[in-house]
Amino acid sequence: MRVKEKIIEGLLLLSAIITVFITVAIIWVLLSESVSFFREISIVRFLTEKEWTPLFAEKKFGILPLVSGTFLTTFIAIAVALPVGLTVAIYLNIYSPGKLKLIIKPVLELLATIPTVVYGFFALTVVTPFLQSFIPGLAGFNALSAGIVMGIMIVPMISSLSEDAIGSVPLSLRDAAFGMGSTRFQTAFKVMVPAASSGIVVSVILAVSRAVGETMIVAIAAGQQPRLTLNPLVPIETITTYIVQVSLGDVPHGSIEYKTIFAAGITLFIFTFALNNISFWVRKKYQEKYD
Repeated sequence: MRVKEKIIEGLLLLSAIITVFITVAIIWVLLSESVSFFREISIVRFLTEKEWTPLFAEKKFGILPLVSGTFLTTFIAIAVALPVGLTVAIYLNIYSPGKLKLIIKPVLELLATIPTVVYGFFALTVVTPFLQSFIPGLAGFNALSAGIVMGIMIVPMISSLSEDAIGSVPLSLRDAAFGMGSTRFQTAFKVMVPAASSGIVVSVILAVSRAVGETMIVAIAAGQQPRLTLNPLVPIETITTYIVQVSLGDVPHGSIEYKTIFAAGITLFIFTFALNNISFWVRKKYQEKYD
């Protein structure tokens, strides 16, 4: 029996070491190639220049257009997903009958299993024509439809994590609110949601991180035109879309154009790393507060 336990312990340790090794290897590749890029292109120029045209004859290496496109689609996605996801979570916990909850939750989880390329074509062929019917001037490729469909995609993440957070609130709080004459609406928004706010905030941050790293929806529906704009009605390009564009193109390996994908990749890594650490800090802060 002890031999089996030792074997299992060794396998678990090996899995942990492999995970750490892969993470370190990815970071090393990004850093080494990015350093090579920044030896040729000033990091100040990279962070402050307002045009991104490394594949053009007149090359510009300002990452701001890609960053603005990434955060524009992410903002739209969160504006769609947060109210919908939180409403679903509250309904499942406070209002829905037990049998209905057993039906709705698996259906929501099903949304998370749909390939993102399907979401992308849905945005391009269904959402965009629908929006064009009442928004004049909406381009065929645009940030709005891509952001809306990204929001639909991350609804299950917010609703599931928020529902778990609300469900973990002690029943005594809910019973006390009902005992004092509170309605279900008052109990939901004045007792349950504030008590579960740490889990809800973490779910939103993780959803933002997921939206920032999304590739196929924006590659298909948002276009590939890097521009520094907050207008959701025009084509834009995100960091992930640019990486795909160069990776699948005919850019010579080792050229400055090729190295731009690693500079863009390290920028994306820094954003997602910061968001994940913020979510960890928020969860830890609230745990310390209520322990």
